[in-house]
Amino acid sequence: MTKKAHASIKPGLSMRHVLCLGWKLVILLSVALCVFTFLRIQQYSHSTAARPRKSRSLIYEFNGNPKVAFLFLVRRNLPLDFLWESFFENVDRANFSIYIHSEPRFVFDESTTRSAVFFDRQLRNSIKVAWGEASMIQAERILFEEALQDPANQRFVLLSDSCVPLYNFSYIYNYLMDSPRSFVDSFLDKKDVRYNPQMSPAISKQKWRKGSQWVTLVRRHVEEVVDDEIVFPIFRKFCKRRPPVDASKGRKNLKLQKQHNCIPDEHYVQTLLSMKDLETELERRTITYTVWNQSTTNMDNGGWHPFTFSYADAGSEQMKRIKDINHVYYETEYRTEWCSNNFPSVPCFLFARKFSQGAAMRLLSQGVVGNFDVSTLLEAPP
Repeated sequence: MTKKAHASIKPGLSMRHVLCLGWKLVILLSVALCVFTFLRIQQYSHSTAARPRKSRSLIYEFNGNPKVAFLFLVRRNLPLDFLWESFFENVDRANFSIYIHSEPRFVFDESTTRSAVFFDRQLRNSIKVAWGEASMIQAERILFEEALQDPANQRFVLLSDSCVPLYNFSYIYNYLMDSPRSFVDSFLDKKDVRYNPQMSPAISKQKWRKGSQWVTLVRRHVEEVVDDEIVFPIFRKFCKRRPPVDASKGRKNLKLQKQHNCIPDEHYVQTLLSMKDLETELERRTITYTVWNQSTTNMDNGGWHPFTFSYADAGSEQMKRIKDINHVYYETEYRTEWCSNNFPSVPCFLFARKFSQGAAMRLLSQGVVGNFDVSTLLEAPP
């Protein structure tokens, strides 16, 4: 009896164990599935946060007062803040926005700038930038992305820390808003040796363009720049500045100087918009005037560099000559770009660089951008 009873109970216990084990496996699989789903959601959220969506234009239906976004790409501070303060003085804040990409953790406050209009306008996600590297165009993209968050921003002006306005705010605002086009210095240089064949076929040589990095874009073109997931990675990999000659490296310099040489910020926006077949939507010229010093030799890896305006170079006659320019000739394309704005003829340039503090003070004393008491600059900062 005892053995039979024991034999009849054992199968029941075994079944309960099997069921219990089965439920444990189901629970473990459910937990694993939940964890996997959660991680996938997190990964998707991170990727969508880092990569703006193409539907942005549908989200932001803006019908209000349009703004001009002034995007300052600076090394650290804004040495010409006093000039820009006069430029923005008494201007309705509904007409403009300011964004500054400076070195990481640099803050614009009363200890770093005299102008309250720049307080706390620095980006929190700025990166370390090196000239001639992809970090330059990455910083531009960060600026554009931040400015896109405000649907009122309809024109986007990229400026350096040495740029100055040549007219008052009202003139520049109307000039930009009257044009449905972007202003992008873009041309085909048949002698160009910066194109890297390794970019092909994603970027063809026929679409390769060159020009000034100081562009002014309409919103839809800014979206193309920010949403780009193809051209920028290729630039970062294949468009790099050749290392400068370093005497300490001796014969190794010969090998280094055989590397392909490319300056990303002089090609990126131009090439991207060319690839998107958007050149018919551009005024193919910059509105930022620069004088190029061509005195450097071929052995100088810096190549041409912008001439810096001093106090002596910023007189009324010199400024009038710049403001009277009404066309730009592109030698490599045998093209004369007559400066127009939605057809009417206009001055070519609204801004200029590179200006020293002395040159900027002279512009203020001449009333170029507004009334300003230059003597206040001699006072100790707060």
